[in-house]
Amino acid sequence: MSELNGQSTGGNDWQLGRIVGELHEARSQWRETHGRFREFSGRELPSRSVMASVIESLSGALFPLRLGPDQLRQESEDFYVGFELERALNALMIQAKLELDYFAKQRGENGVNRADEARRLVQAFALALPDLRRLLDTDVIAAYQGDPAARSVDEVLLCYPGIHAMIHHRIAHHFYRSGLPLLARMVSERAHSATGIDIHPGAQIGEGFFIDHGTGVVIGETCIIGDRVRIYQAVTLGAKRFPADAEGNLKKGHPRHPIVEDDVVIYAGATILGRITIGQGSTIGGNVWLTHGVPANSNVSQASLQGCAGLAQE
Repeated sequence: MSELNGQSTGGNDWQLGRIVGELHEARSQWRETHGRFREFSGRELPSRSVMASVIESLSGALFPLRLGPDQLRQESEDFYVGFELERALNALMIQAKLELDYFAKQRGENGVNRADEARRLVQAFALALPDLRRLLDTDVIAAYQGDPAARSVDEVLLCYPGIHAMIHHRIAHHFYRSGLPLLARMVSERAHSATGIDIHPGAQIGEGFFIDHGTGVVIGETCIIGDRVRIYQAVTLGAKRFPADAEGNLKKGHPRHPIVEDDVVIYAGATILGRITIGQGSTIGGNVWLTHGVPANSNVSQASLQGCAGLAQE
């Protein structure tokens, strides 16, 4: 019977010795090509499964009687919240240290213990949780008030993909601003996989944000979205172009996504590209393709764009 590392393979000859060896060779080639050919002592990068558990615990701590365990009662709510936060924050500190250490090694900064920095960042995040909960409450209310099909705020919180995405985004955005972009991206991509809503953790989003239906929504890294904004499925707030440096590498971090001011509504399928401003109180119709800014209280539809091709460029 064939064996691999002392364990039976069930009698099937999968040629595992050959495959394992070739996979080892492929990894070695990649590491050597990218300057990472070195010995590893334990895990180098944060864990997706650990971060998934952290987000589940944080969601339960933020909304214990809705997203917590089914046996929870109000009299034990505070105990549960404290227990979940203790578990989540301890795990998060380990993941934060892994990220800090990893990027320090990429910069050639070896031999520095970043446990204190990780602890400081996680403490700041913990202290921000009450304000984050209050901000999420405005998103829940916006969804309830903005959808005539919603029967209660509890239905919104339990069922709406836009709220699921915003819980993740509010957490991810804090990580992003704190200097933990990898953890932030892991959190945001978890929501993206579950909902089809792709919000980069760098996007700045005001209170009372409502994504209705949600599937196919894309919001770019440098978007700035004001208060009480409502968008529908398949809306893209993206970049118009991707400038490169002298070596042909894409430039990172420069403002390239739209600014959407307060009280804007953007209907399904609209595509808004570039660093342009959608003025306060405007309505952008379905399937509109927009690459220039519009003033406050504009009403933009496909028909209006065809009849007003001379709108000023920003």
